[in-house]
Parts: sequence; structure tokens; C-alpha cells
Amino acid sequence: MANSAYQKIYRQFTKKILDKIVSPQVLGDTQALENTIHDNKSNALPICYVIQDDSTSNKVLIDNETEKRQLSPAFSPLVLGHYQEDDSFLTLEATKSNASAYYPDKLIRLVEYLLKHPESDVLLVPVTILWGRAPKNEDSWYKALMADAWTKPTGIKQALNITLYGRENYIEFHRAVSLRELIQAATEVAPNFAPAHYVVTELNKSFDQYKEAILGPDLSDRRNVINKLMITDTIKEAILKESIHKKISVNEAESLAHHYLDEIVSDFSYSTLRFAEIALTKLWTQLYDGIEVHNFDTVRTLTKDYEIVYTPCHRSHIDYLLLSYVIYNRGLMVPHIAAGINLNMPVIGQLMRGAGAYFIRRSFNGNALYAAVFKEYIYSMLNRNTPLEYFIEGGRSRTGLLLPAKKGMLAITIQSYLRGNSKPIAFIPTYFGYEKLLEGSSYIKELGGQKKQAESLFGLLKSLQKIEKVFGVVHVNFGEPVFLDDLLHKNAAPKKVSLQDEMPTSVKATVNDVADDILENINKAVVINPVSLISLVLLNAPTYSLAERDVLQRLMQFRHLLQQHHYDDRMQITELSDQEIIQYAIKLKQIEFIEHDNERWIKVVDKQEALLKYFSNNILHTFMLPALMSDILKEQLEQSTTMHKEDFMSTIVERYPDIQNMFYLKWSAEEILPEIDLILAYFISEKLIQIKEDQMHITETDDALRLLSSLAHLYKVNAPKQA
Repeated sequence: MANSAYQKIYRQFTKKILDKIVSPQVLGDTQALENTIHDNKSNALPICYVIQDDSTSNKVLIDNETEKRQLSPAFSPLVLGHYQEDDSFLTLEATKSNASAYYPDKLIRLVEYLLKHPESDVLLVPVTILWGRAPKNEDSWYKALMADAWTKPTGIKQALNITLYGRENYIEFHRAVSLRELIQAATEVAPNFAPAHYVVTELNKSFDQYKEAILGPDLSDRRNVINKLMITDTIKEAILKESIHKKISVNEAESLAHHYLDEIVSDFSYSTLRFAEIALTKLWTQLYDGIEVHNFDTVRTLTKDYEIVYTPCHRSHIDYLLLSYVIYNRGLMVPHIAAGINLNMPVIGQLMRGAGAYFIRRSFNGNALYAAVFKEYIYSMLNRNTPLEYFIEGGRSRTGLLLPAKKGMLAITIQSYLRGNSKPIAFIPTYFGYEKLLEGSSYIKELGGQKKQAESLFGLLKSLQKIEKVFGVVHVNFGEPVFLDDLLHKNAAPKKVSLQDEMPTSVKATVNDVADDILENINKAVVINPVSLISLVLLNAPTYSLAERDVLQRLMQFRHLLQQHHYDDRMQITELSDQEIIQYAIKLKQIEFIEHDNERWIKVVDKQEALLKYFSNNILHTFMLPALMSDILKEQLEQSTTMHKEDFMSTIVERYPDIQNMFYLKWSAEEILPEIDLILAYFISEKLIQIKEDQMHITETDDALRLLSSLAHLYKVNAPKQA
């Protein structure tokens, strides 16, 4: 009795607050409902308003509208003969006081009463109540984040809903349904289930249809996927094995599997995506002079017929935000992203889940149940043609060079594909070209010998406070796709492999080939931006400084080399002039003018050497073959000014595999001869050499020797050390 009185006081208090700040809008026409209720007054059928989630504020708003429209009051007792309930609400979620129940207590009591009294009935009126417009129509980032989606709001979110959406609250009363008719249908359609099961199932289906009409399809897989995965044969078998091997009960193993899924699975929502799009648009505008996107049409043409797996390089915390932003703004579904478990932090982790992140542990070793659960989740996403994304290098590169591939996710993806039911897979290598890094200060410390900092978005936010917020232009270049079926065919791999089978050697070879091709294709999509180019020039000079005229000459020579020996058709080269490149790097505070010997020189700004080395390494692979050739010529120059072309070629072929493997160069040893000829043509145009009757004559002018030494130095410093 005391509890009932307390609830009444609490409702009255809530009503006073809501009356002042909330003006709900009723969707649709309630006339048909009003007619139904009024026509049934003579039959005295009680009305029960059905809602999915228990919320006092929602109940108060519904009661207010029933009062305004002369409908049966929602908070009035529900009376059936001598039987009575305290109010006329039916909440579909299980009663909080009886959390183990599958169905609401009130519904069970109503069903039991109607089964005993065939002459009685109750009209159920489903009511949908939403806070905020569809996220895609919101211009405010915080409203976009808080706008109603498919997930049940927490108490805090509901309080924010009331604050934010006092004038944007929507209520819709749906067609009344006879509870007796639902019970009768249950005996015909689902005789093996309790009638309450059928009633709850049908009402929830109706609510899903109502919500889909307003919010679009339910893309928040979390509530649906976890339960479906738990009953798959693979996970049930893994649970049983865990129970046997760890000597725990099946229920304990099942709880552990559910915990792993809860840790892993994303919670995708349009509201989070729209929030991120609005927030990131503002961030990019403040930080960058622009985002340049190249070769995106490649992706667009593949999406209809292929399962897309984005496999970008990893250079900054901003990578995954940037890629999703670019894809979203070009009208394609954003990928679900593999994120390290260390990023599953309060608030940040939930935002990442909402944007499509799923979390992965660093290692599965010794945890067969976790491995089975994670692999089954990846398999389920491939089956639903969900685009995926993971960083082929694993962690961020601290040097600017591509890291060796971490092949775990590739192997899981390929193994899942070979289980069947997926479209053919196209991997999309993606290159990020930055002119300044958000986490640049931490990189400088790490490259200076300090311990590597743990990956953390908090670290990124902290670094933002310390760096001059001028970051130039960022480039996103989509590389040549890698088609899985082609490589499976090349390695004569089986078309189907069971999860229980050990991975065949041919499939392991395919994993290695895919990894190599992805890394090569990332490098083929290289962007030669102004910062990387001038970094390569200055860091290759003593004391990281050169006379301005020498910088201009070297920029011209390097650009000429890139144009004559074009690394790949997808490569992008800055269109700025040599003088504009210098001014641009000065604007970004990475180089500066100094006076030396009554002449203007250019030097790297103090403490920027490590970062500029990072950017020069981004493009180093495009120069490594010319650098190897220059090193061989320079060695020959120390002995003689003449070298036979055949000897020159054989020396290159012999030494080339080392740099090919280290820099993921696109040519095999058999393919480099035409490339050598192109570079020799460049050397001739720059008057480095002359070739007569297959004899190569090295020109010993000062300019030629400086260029030769500069390129040879690139090889000496960066190539693998000879045993």
C-alpha cells in the first residue's frame, strides 16, 4: 500500500515537470482508435496500453494524451469483473522484481483470467513513443547522438531525452488488438508454447515494424546477434569443450561465452554515426586544410558483387575515424572495424561500438572458447555482407615505413569465407598521407628512445594540446583491390573448409599472398605530398640543411624522376611548384630559412627531424630502386668511370630482392629490367651517365656527382645491412 502511494506521488511529481518542458506531438490519426474504444463502451471492454520498456516519464506522457483525447485513462485501474490491476499499462519487458521471468507478470495474470472466463476480453493498444528526430535529420551533434534509436535508453539517457527533446517528442497510438484473439491464435499457430509467449512475440514484431517505419531498419545487431550466436552449433560445441577441459559446469562455460561476445560485438547505430559525422566535420575543418580522396570509384563499383574488406595502413589514431568518415560521406555503408581491447574505455568504447567497432584481444593463445566465439562473430558478419576493416600492420607504424603484416585477422577472414555463404571478397588496400601527425610529440619521444606509449584516445587528446594545430591536407588513396578468389585459385586451395579442419597448406599460402599483395598495393597508392618530398631532400643532406637553390634543384630532379619512372598509376604527386613546396612546409612550421655564408639556406626546424624522417619514409619505397642503382654506380666510380651494362644489370638483379622484401616493392626480380631502363633514361637526362656500345660512362660533373651521392645515400642509410 505504501509503495502504491509512493508511486502515485512520484507520477504526480513527474507530470508537473513534464507539463512544463515537454510538448509531445501525436503521429498519425487517432480517430480510428477513438471510434473503436467508444464503440466498445457498451461492451465495457477494458483498454490496456502496451509499451515495450518500463519508463515512468513515457507512461505519464501517454496518460496525459489519453486524458486530452478522452480515451480510457492509462493510469486508471484495469478492471475485469472482480479482477483488477493497479493501472492500464502492459510493459512487455519482464518485471524488475522478477528478473528471471521470461514474460511480464501482468500478462500472465491476464491470460490466465481470460482462459478461465471465455466471455471476457481486453483491448491491447500498442503505443510507440520516441524522443528526437531521425539522427540523419539532426544538425546538432549532441542531439544526433541522443536521438532515439533501437536500443533501450538508460536512465541517464532518458533524463537527457527529456531535457533535449521537450519539443521533439513523438507519440503514436496504434490499432487496438484483442488479447482473446491473440490467445486463440496461439493455440492454433504455436500449441507447444504458452499463450503469453505468442502474445509477447507478436506484439514485439508489431513494435519492430512501427519503429522501422520511423527509424529505418534495426542495424544495432548487438541485441539480436549475441543471442543468435549463442545457439550456433560452433559455439555450443566450444562451450561443451570448455566445460570438459576446464572442469566447469556447462552453465559457467555458457556464461563465459556470453561474456566474450558482450566484450566483442559492436552496437552499430545511425545516431552515433550521425553524431560522429557532425563532430568530425567540425574537427576536420579546424585541423586540416582539406581531405583529398583518390580512386574511391574503385570501391563503389565493387560493393554490389563483393564483400568489401578495407585493409589500410596504420599511421595515426585518426585513421579509422577518417576512413569511416570518407566512406559515409560518399554514400556507402561504413565498415565494422576491429579495434584493440585497450580502446574499450568508458564512454569512448561505447561511442566506438556505436560507430561499428568490435573489440579484439591481442592474443587468443590458450583460450579456445574465446577464439571460437570471435571466429563465429566474423563468420556471421561475412554472411550478412557487412563491410569489414582492420589494419593489416596491427599497430601504428612509428617509423613511417610499412610494418610486416599481422596475418591473424586475414586468416580468420579467409577461413570464414571458405565455410561458405559469403559473397566473393575484395580486400581494399588504403593509403593515408599526412603532412603532420596529431600524435607527433609522442612519436618524437618514442623515436628518441622513450618507452612506447600505450594506444589510447586519451593520449591523442592530450597530444592535441601540445601541437600547433596546423595539419595541412590529409590524403586518402584507395589502392588496387586484392581479389581473394584469384589467389585461392592460384594456390589450388579447396573451395570449402570446415572450421574443425586444420588449415590446408594451400590456404596458408593464400593468406601469405593476400598479405603481401595488400602491402604492395598500399605502397602503390602512395601520395607524394609536399612535406614528404622536401623531407626526403633535407634529411638526405648534412646537418639537415641546404642552400635554397640546391633545395629547388633537388626538388626538381626528384619530381622529374617520379614523373619519368612513375611508380604506379594510382600514385599521386603534389601539383605545387618547387617554390610553393618550400613555402608550404614553412607554413606548417617544419622548415625555416636561415642565413649562411651570405646566402639563404633552408633547414629543418629543431626537434622536427624525427617527424620529417617519418614522412620521408612514407615515400621512400618509390626511390629505392634508383637509390640501389646509384649506389652501384657510386661504388664503380671509386674504381673506374666505366662499367659494362650487363654487369650493372646482373648486380642490380642480385641485390634487388633484399629491398623488394623490405619495402614491399611491386616488381618481382624478373620484372625490373624495363624499370631499370626507365631509370637509366632518367640518369642520362640528368647527365649522370652516358651509354655507348653497352659501356656505361659516369659523368664526373659536380651536379651529377651530388645527385648520384644523394640517391646512393638513400640506399646506404635505409637498405638492409649486408651480412
